[in-house]
Amino acid sequence: MIKYLIIQLDKTSTSYCHYDNQEIESHLISVDDLKAGILFGMKENLMIQFVYPDYELPKEYKDAIDSIDHSDIVSSLCEDKELKKNADIVIFHDWTGLNYYDYDIEKAYVLRTPKADFFDRYLFLKEVMGKIGRLNVVITDVASFTDTDFETYKQILTTLSAEVERLYVEGKSPQLNLLTDRMMLDKMNNCNAGWENITLAPDGKFYVCPAFYHEHAYSIGSLAEGLTIKNPQLYRLDHASICCHCDAYQCKRCIWLNRKTTLEVNTPSHEQCVIAHLERNASRELLQDIRKHGTFLSDKQISEIDYLDPFDKKDNW
Repeated sequence: MIKYLIIQLDKTSTSYCHYDNQEIESHLISVDDLKAGILFGMKENLMIQFVYPDYELPKEYKDAIDSIDHSDIVSSLCEDKELKKNADIVIFHDWTGLNYYDYDIEKAYVLRTPKADFFDRYLFLKEVMGKIGRLNVVITDVASFTDTDFETYKQILTTLSAEVERLYVEGKSPQLNLLTDRMMLDKMNNCNAGWENITLAPDGKFYVCPAFYHEHAYSIGSLAEGLTIKNPQLYRLDHASICCHCDAYQCKRCIWLNRKTTLEVNTPSHEQCVIAHLERNASRELLQDIRKHGTFLSDKQISEIDYLDPFDKKDNW
């Protein structure tokens, strides 16, 4: 059931997930399509999220956007200072200025980074975590992970876990998606593009997510013709035979990444699964460590497992 409508306002609007947006030539959604998209969202009772370019929008666009309750997703380099100040989610595309940004404890922040930069600079996150309420780290080249990378990632999670534990003991409760999400969840909280959220692109067409628009992949309808998702069950968790038995609830299960790596929108790659389970196991250890200090009173439990890729256990399900 669709719950969210993401409206990408410009062809150059910031990426907020695994996909890269290399577009440099602006193409703003028409104001008529913007208003029609807002009306569509209202009629379908959808929560609307606007994804912005770095330049400031014309007043008529701002007025249309302000006519509806919504969330704003912007880049840390956005030139509209007022928008950036009040945005709900701020995206960093590199590590430059990360430690010097004027953070707001009420906002969520996203750091998009290739694995090499993450492996080299992850210690910078220790200082950032003390300043924010939530940080999502999105590694943009998940498909390139090797066995050596998995081991490095595991060690990094252990190091960051110690910092999160220290902050919890001090009475703070920072959220770092790689470690704390799984501690809070009791069911899957995935991407769900094509199932719970869809995207309206600047061309007036609907797509599974912005990545599908940028890759000129198939659309799933338009403002003129309506929404037409063929085989919608393919995007649903309960039709993913392995994922629906998995308890790495924080896994992104990125639909675009699935399609890119396995040619199936509902089937994650080996790399995506192993990374998610390394995070799950690190969350389990963090939860146990925090409880030793009596600072996490939830009775939530994360069981011990003997695998990193659920596919290895398919015969037991």
